[in-house]
Amino acid sequence: MTIDKTLRRKGRLQRARNVLKRSERLEILKMQEKYEQGDDPFGLPKVRVVRTVVGKKKKKKKDDDEE
Repeated sequence: MTIDKTLRRKGRLQRARNVLKRSERLEILKMQEKYEQGDDPFGLPKVRVVRTVVGKKKKKKKDDDEE
């Protein structure tokens, strides 16, 4: 049985995940130079998941701009 369209949450897949797929872990390890092509893909080291926080934009002060 499927979920009704009115009950679905928008942006559901855009939130931060705490578990990465193996391919995503391999990409991060390649950037950190901890994995090379041909290494065993099993028993990989842990990878920290960096969560991005979306905050509000800071307003510019008008006094600083005028001076």
